[in-house]
Amino acid sequence: MVLIWTQFGMKHKNVNVKSKVRAMHRDDSSSSSSGESSKSDQDVPCLPIKSTGKDFYTVLGVSSDSNEDEIKKAYRKMALKFHPDKNSEADAEDRFKEIAEAYEILTDPKKRNIYDQFGEEGLKNGSGMSMAGHANTNRSYFHGDAHATFSTFFHGSDHFDIFFGPDFDVEDKLFNPFNRFMFRNPAHDLQKGRRHLQAVVVHDLLVTLEEVLHGCTKHMKITRRRLNADGSSLRSEDKVLNVVVKKGWKAGTRITFPREGDETPNNGPADVTFILRDKKHPQYKRDGSNIIYTAKITLKEALCGCTVNVPTLGNRMMPLPCSDVIKPGAIRRLRGEGLPLPKSPSKRGDLMVEFQVLFPDRIPPQSREIIKHSLAKC
Repeated sequence: MVLIWTQFGMKHKNVNVKSKVRAMHRDDSSSSSSGESSKSDQDVPCLPIKSTGKDFYTVLGVSSDSNEDEIKKAYRKMALKFHPDKNSEADAEDRFKEIAEAYEILTDPKKRNIYDQFGEEGLKNGSGMSMAGHANTNRSYFHGDAHATFSTFFHGSDHFDIFFGPDFDVEDKLFNPFNRFMFRNPAHDLQKGRRHLQAVVVHDLLVTLEEVLHGCTKHMKITRRRLNADGSSLRSEDKVLNVVVKKGWKAGTRITFPREGDETPNNGPADVTFILRDKKHPQYKRDGSNIIYTAKITLKEALCGCTVNVPTLGNRMMPLPCSDVIKPGAIRRLRGEGLPLPKSPSKRGDLMVEFQVLFPDRIPPQSREIIKHSLAKC
C-alpha cells in the first residue's frame, strides 16, 4: 500500500503553492526509522500556483505588515495626490478609484485576511477556496461613481477623519472640496439599512460682496414634503436652515444639509444644497478674491494726470494719484483692499481700478489746432 502526504508552502500576495509529494511503501519503515532515505522515495515538484489581481499594498505604497494607522496615513496621501480635481493626468481618476478600493479592502479585517491568503481572486470568487461554501454571503463589491456628491461618499464613514482629522468642524465638512466623487458599496448599504443615493434639492444663495467680506449667517426658509406617521401620505412643512457663509467664500461654493429635503417612502429624505451666487453690486465686479472698480476720467485727465478717489468695501475713500498718461483699460492696484482669501481669511486680495477714458463728442476748431501742435512730436 502506498501512503501519500503533501507539504504546502504559501507566500503572501501572489500565492505560491509548492507541493512535495512523497510515496512511501510499507516496507520502507525500517529505513525511515534509521534516518536513511529510501530509494523508493520520490520528490515530485509541482508548478507554483499564482493568484492574479491587483497588489493593493503596492497601490497604497505600504508593506504587507502595515497596521491600520499606517494604511490610513498612506491612503490620505495617495488620495490627495491623485484626486482628479488636483491631478490633471489622464489616469488620475482611475488611480483615485483604485486607491479607495485598496483602502476599503485593507481596513476591513475579514477582507484583508481573505486577500492576504488568496489575493483579489479570493475576494471575487467568494472569499477563497477554504470558504467556497460561503461564496454568496462573502462576495465583495466595489463601485465608483464620479458624478455623485461628496457628502454621500462620506456619509457614515471615517473618511472625514482621514482627510481632515477627528476635530474637523461639522460645517466645514459640509463644504465640499471633492464634490465630484463618491464610492458606494450597494450590498453593504442594504445590510446596514442605509438610504440609496437620490436627487439633491438645490437652491441658489445670493450674497453681497460686503457679506463675503465679513462673513454672515443666512436664514433660509425651505418648504419640504415629509411622510405622515402612517408612512403612506405626505405633508408639506416649512423649515429654516441657518447657512453659515465664511469670509471669502467664492461663488459656486456648495453648502449641503444632509436629509433636510423632500422625503419619499423608499429612499428617505433628500439632501439640500445651497450654491453661493454673487449678488450684483452697484460699484464692483468680482474676480476671485479681487474686486474691480471702474474709474471714469476725462481725456484731459488721462493725458495730463489726475487724482482719483476710489471707494473701498470698508466705506473709505482712497486717493489714487496718477501722474503718467492713462490709456483706456489701464489698471492700477490697491493692494489688500479686496476680499479675504478663502484659505487664509486674514489676508485679502486687491482692489483693481480699471480706467475708462471719456472722449469728447467734438472739439472746437481752435482747440483742434492747439492739440495738433502740442501732440506733433508724440
